[in-house]
Amino acid sequence: MTRPYLLAATDREPRSRFYDVIVIGSGIGGLTAAVGAARQWKVALITKSVLRDTTTFLAQGGIAAALGEQDSPQLHFDDTIRAGAGLCNEEAVEILVNEGPARVRELMEICPKFDRAGGDLVLASEGAHSVPRVAHAGGDSTGSEVASALTRAMQSGSRVQVLENEFVVDLLTSGGRCVGAVSLDPGSGAFTLNYATATVLATGGCGQVYSLTTNPTVATGDGVAMAYRAGATIGDMEFVQFHPTGLYSDESPIFLITEALRGEGAYLLNHAGERFMVGIDPQAELGPRDVVVKEMVRQMRESGQEFLFLDATHLDCGMLQERFPNVYHNLKEKGYDLCRDRIPVAPVCHYMIGGVVTDIWGRSTLPGLYASGEVASTGVHGANRLASNSLLEGLVFSDRIVRHLDSYIGQARDEARGGRLELPRGDRTGSPDSLVASTRHSLQKLMSSRVGTVRSEEGLMAALEEIGTMEESLASPGADPEQYELANLLTVASHIVKAALLREESRGSQLREDYPSQDDINWKRHLNFRLREEGGG
Repeated sequence: MTRPYLLAATDREPRSRFYDVIVIGSGIGGLTAAVGAARQWKVALITKSVLRDTTTFLAQGGIAAALGEQDSPQLHFDDTIRAGAGLCNEEAVEILVNEGPARVRELMEICPKFDRAGGDLVLASEGAHSVPRVAHAGGDSTGSEVASALTRAMQSGSRVQVLENEFVVDLLTSGGRCVGAVSLDPGSGAFTLNYATATVLATGGCGQVYSLTTNPTVATGDGVAMAYRAGATIGDMEFVQFHPTGLYSDESPIFLITEALRGEGAYLLNHAGERFMVGIDPQAELGPRDVVVKEMVRQMRESGQEFLFLDATHLDCGMLQERFPNVYHNLKEKGYDLCRDRIPVAPVCHYMIGGVVTDIWGRSTLPGLYASGEVASTGVHGANRLASNSLLEGLVFSDRIVRHLDSYIGQARDEARGGRLELPRGDRTGSPDSLVASTRHSLQKLMSSRVGTVRSEEGLMAALEEIGTMEESLASPGADPEQYELANLLTVASHIVKAALLREESRGSQLREDYPSQDDINWKRHLNFRLREEGGG
């Protein structure tokens, strides 16, 4: 086990635990994998916070699938490919749209709160969808309803050991395979070697690398960083999706105003009160997110303002309160009346499109390591994710992982039981808390200013240099999750910057003001990174 682990050797021997499958993360991808794998295998689900502290739980948007009479998997395929700006893996998209309806119907059996009218499923319109196909549960509370239902299903059996408030620091490797993970109990400072035949990463995204994000504070890119250190390939890191309608404020995380509101007819207005998306895209406010964000940036630069407006005042107030209770009440608490006020909005970091590169069965390039959900780069999103395909991706590909585990565990079960963890000796005091906090804040500000919605070579080069300086200023992490999170954020940030610098074009969510055009001749391809065994980049 010679990979560059973040942790250092201690005088206290780590304890060991043994499982068939370890799932890291408790969003829709992790919960789906744990529920499915536990039907046959001994499973542990490890999450660094509590089960509900995930991006899934916060999701207002619904789940896109071809469930309506006027819809079809082919239409869903076409919309996904169109939004992906030429970089979607078509085989993965075919799997997503064809297997998706069955997975959503299975979910509905354990989650009865999907919205219906007269017994029929209510399907909403969202950006870049050609027909209404987005199913919601509890109005704009889909994520919490789905996560709660999957949690109940997981807890109803006895085969999943749930380990909350346990921070996974590194993946364990032996003989070129992933054989588990090292976790830290922040309370005691003790490390545990969790051995498993198969490990499923479902750690979510990296929104906390930016100062303004809809992601919860736990979204620090841990899965991507630890997979990279373990030797797995990561890719498409330049494609970070910014959601058009984050509430303009300095809170963290930013309150997201769901795209479904525009699907019901809300307008985007500039400071002159004009609907600026009309004529920019055939679907106006419901164009692909990258198209909407690009025009929003232009409008804000033109006006010298940092925000625009979302206007739902022309819509029926009763409908707004019934369909969007979460948005309505949260805005009310912040001093806005959705029925009467134009709401200030601005693009905000929302979703990591890139991640751990996987095949159509969720397998990473490191045997024994799978990835599902936002941490994975399956290829279904291309350069720009189609709205509400994210929850569907977690459902579909975690199900495929579970199906593949049957053959993999049978072949590799004994290999996860051996191997000696040889850690470097080192100073474990780490950096002072004040330095960790200030560096994290500085990194977030840097990424937002230099590597945000619009990028340039000058800004990216400056960001890369500053990130290097930050890394050099820090000591090796001690037994403190915040220090490991910062190390992971720096790893992820550096690869976002490197990929954005290498891609000399604008495509999807990557907007380069010095290369404003899409260049299919030179750049219709993916950018991948893998750490060499000897520690090179």
